[in-house]
Amino acid sequence: MTSRADTVVALRASGVAFVLEITDPIPRILHWGTDLGELTESTASALALTAGPAQLNNSPDIPRAFSVLPTEYEGWSGTAAIAGNAGGRGTTPRPRLVRHDVTVPAHGAGGSITLEFEDAVSGIRTELRYRLDAHGVLAVDSSLVREAALSPRIGSTAYSLDGVLALMPLPERATEILDFTGKWCRERSPQRTPFGFGTHLRAAYRGKPGHDSPFLVATGTAGFGFGHGEIWAVHLAWSGDQRYLAERLTEGAGAFSSVLGAGEGLHSGEIILHDGDRYDAPTALFVWADNGLDGVTDRLHRRLRARPTHPRRPRPLVLNTWEAVYFDHDLERLTALIEKASEVGVERIVLDDGWFRGRREADAGLGDWYVDGDVWPQGLGPLADVVRSHGMQFGLWVEPEMINLDSDLARAHPDWVLGPAEGLGPESRNQHVLDIARPDAYAYLLERIDGLVAEHSIDYLKWDHNRDLLEAVARGDDGDRPSVHRQTLALYRLLDELRLRHPGLEIETCSGGGGRIDLGILDRTDRVWASDCNDPVERVQIERWTRTVVPPELIGSHLGAARSHTTARNTDLSFRLVTALTAHAGIEQDLTAVDEAELAVIAHWASLYREFRGLLHTGRVVNGDLADDATALTGIVAQDGSAALYTWSRFVTSSAGQSGRIRIPGLDPASAYDVVVREDLGRASRHQGDDPAWVTAAVAGPVRLSGSVLTQAGVPLPTLNPQQAMLIDVRRANA
Repeated sequence: MTSRADTVVALRASGVAFVLEITDPIPRILHWGTDLGELTESTASALALTAGPAQLNNSPDIPRAFSVLPTEYEGWSGTAAIAGNAGGRGTTPRPRLVRHDVTVPAHGAGGSITLEFEDAVSGIRTELRYRLDAHGVLAVDSSLVREAALSPRIGSTAYSLDGVLALMPLPERATEILDFTGKWCRERSPQRTPFGFGTHLRAAYRGKPGHDSPFLVATGTAGFGFGHGEIWAVHLAWSGDQRYLAERLTEGAGAFSSVLGAGEGLHSGEIILHDGDRYDAPTALFVWADNGLDGVTDRLHRRLRARPTHPRRPRPLVLNTWEAVYFDHDLERLTALIEKASEVGVERIVLDDGWFRGRREADAGLGDWYVDGDVWPQGLGPLADVVRSHGMQFGLWVEPEMINLDSDLARAHPDWVLGPAEGLGPESRNQHVLDIARPDAYAYLLERIDGLVAEHSIDYLKWDHNRDLLEAVARGDDGDRPSVHRQTLALYRLLDELRLRHPGLEIETCSGGGGRIDLGILDRTDRVWASDCNDPVERVQIERWTRTVVPPELIGSHLGAARSHTTARNTDLSFRLVTALTAHAGIEQDLTAVDEAELAVIAHWASLYREFRGLLHTGRVVNGDLADDATALTGIVAQDGSAALYTWSRFVTSSAGQSGRIRIPGLDPASAYDVVVREDLGRASRHQGDDPAWVTAAVAGPVRLSGSVLTQAGVPLPTLNPQQAMLIDVRRANA
């Protein structure tokens, strides 16, 4: 007789457990959340026994189940894990487990469960893989293969796949939903709603996640915040169309209350599986934490930092030329800019848009990836030589996935433009999309970009993608076919091949700023451009929420001019410098137009960045839970708690005259700390008379405070004027 210990399996790591019951015909999830300890036969039996819900009135005559691939056969009336049809048939799948494999590492942390199913209704063989890493992040992958022999009733009829979702059940205490929306220059704006009955669906059909990307869908206990509450979250590691859902039916989900899921957003007819064809769904990353959003963030950051491809070298201070010169490319002018950059301590120069053939404005030239001989008669070599003579790296802006109709490429290959045979739709930003999934278009791009990188020994590519994909269909012999999926995979292949050919090359992903930020693109790139907005008032909020998923060392944050290029707001230099310090710092400003006094402050900021980047790019991100949303307290704390750097920011005025005691998150309550208010970059303007006494002392030099006072009692902070920020440097006191 098989015992519960044989049929109930668990993956455990970093305080997280995922428990599955291997049952016929299909397994079910018994638990995802806090670690329940060693899976004894008693615990396994108890979980299995309590996994069955009541049989409700006016319902199927057996209790509804919620399996790993829920179907109507089990009484599931919610969104299906797999949906599709074979010529209008095979729409009621009944997957049946035929094989399973459980792998747990010798050290016992994490592991994987692989389940293989056959479905005689749809003729689909499905492999479902759960992998729990050492950091407690659960990755879910699905692969589908069409096998005509499995379903004689529909035979070799092709199967049109409508959707594949990774779904996880949630307990009843998950009562709130947090996700994100936004627009250009206001990406990742949080929105919060009660978890009501029905389907909370967030779909992105822009050919990319978009500036309004859901980014992360988090469900949690009532009132969860950065530092408190139990949270179940999901992120889809995919750079094309997306679907996220949080769903609650009145009858629940088996013994659970609701469901969280994510998967690729498929257009009708986009994935058609003939006999032997395979579809691999994007990886969905599920994260549980019982210490708030910062706990979710910490797990994701540790996962990213453990990758063998994660940047290990100090992240160089960057100057990007866009807001300094725009399209006005001139060797003499750029040489003067590079010399000023060298004086302040810049370590990498990136030449932005305007260097290639026919590119004098944003309406022509995209696709013609040849250096413009009229602007650069000797090529880019002289500029690269100037950059390297100052000991700096050389980078270049490209936008390979886009094309202007006013380009030699479009004139020579009009069929390479992505769009319907009936005729192209309207331009966006004066451009269309290049069908990079076409082998000939792909080969052209690879040859041109590879050649540029090799010829100029380019260290860094800023890879842009400035428009949504609308009517993204590829013209071919079989008619217009939806192509976002193919386009995304072609992009991945292109990036992978370039990195294979140039192992030292770093690539930044930009998409009109932050329109394509996800962990799929970050598997192939080294930095994200969080937003085109360098206005620090907006940037503080954008980066605070971007850091929910992406660690600071992968987020570009640049100093802009006093008057913002994107909002026309004027801000103080100190506020701009403080805001740009705590990520992968850079400069977007024309340094040749800056006086010597301001240059000296920028140079000091650059040295401050070098002083702190070891901490900033390895530490744990924390955020204060504040009652006043006109303020923000963010910090990065060393993994051993020995040091931290906090930013106290104010955006607008508040009714309250002062903050009261604010808890400083992330420190060790049992330690003592020396605290210094750093005013190296200028004194933040106050909306008060005198500072709290401890702040006055900390401006003058280190003030020793106990960790218990800082983290548990809290300390009063100055009431700053709007658009001001201050740095708080915290070091563990020597015994």
